[in-house]
Amino acid sequence: MLGGKTVIERVYRQVNKVLDKVIVATDDQRIMQVVQDFGGRAVMTSDKHRSGTDRCYEAYQVNAGGEDFIINIQGDEPFVQPEQLNELIRCFDHSATDIATLVHPFPKDGTFEALQNPNTPKVVVDNEFKALYFSRSVIPYLRGVDVQLWPQRHQYYTHIGLYGYRAAVLAQITQMPQSPLEQAESLEQLRWLEGGLNIRVAVTHSQTIGIDTPQDLQRAEEFLKSQQHD
Repeated sequence: MLGGKTVIERVYRQVNKVLDKVIVATDDQRIMQVVQDFGGRAVMTSDKHRSGTDRCYEAYQVNAGGEDFIINIQGDEPFVQPEQLNELIRCFDHSATDIATLVHPFPKDGTFEALQNPNTPKVVVDNEFKALYFSRSVIPYLRGVDVQLWPQRHQYYTHIGLYGYRAAVLAQITQMPQSPLEQAESLEQLRWLEGGLNIRVAVTHSQTIGIDTPQDLQRAEEFLKSQQHD
């Protein structure tokens, strides 16, 4: 529960402001029931999936209706913003885009300790904002610069795990075997890069709080209260 509503309901209602069709893909009957109780749509999927992408594809297969692309949003992102989803959608204005995702500029006054957190993947992009690489390590390495100065000397980008896929590409990537880079870093998007797919990145300045731990839930409660007071 978050501010009197379930987290999944908050995610659903945020996403429903933008997308034509919203479906919760789950393997848990309790989540299915909660979604149905607030009037949302949900589908039960296999409990054998290796990733959220595989689960997303199964839900799409069951509910496909000729969509051009699919957005995959984690069920623990109650503060996902409509403008973030619209940024993802605009990535597909580029015909070469296979997959779209979001990054957040790491603050110039942030600490190196926060930057090097392996639970916050970093992204390097080319001049057209196509992803070159994702890593749990700090990339790029600033040679000859004290690490405490790295956030000031270079604009780093951290990854936000929202994805958009062209429908045909979603089918393709679920058939790709795990790749060496993916296994090394435990980041499935590296499989897609190794497979030659184009991942276009959109920059968002909106903050999100994914809820993975009780501490995250407490932070989310405090953030929600601050938003309500603004």
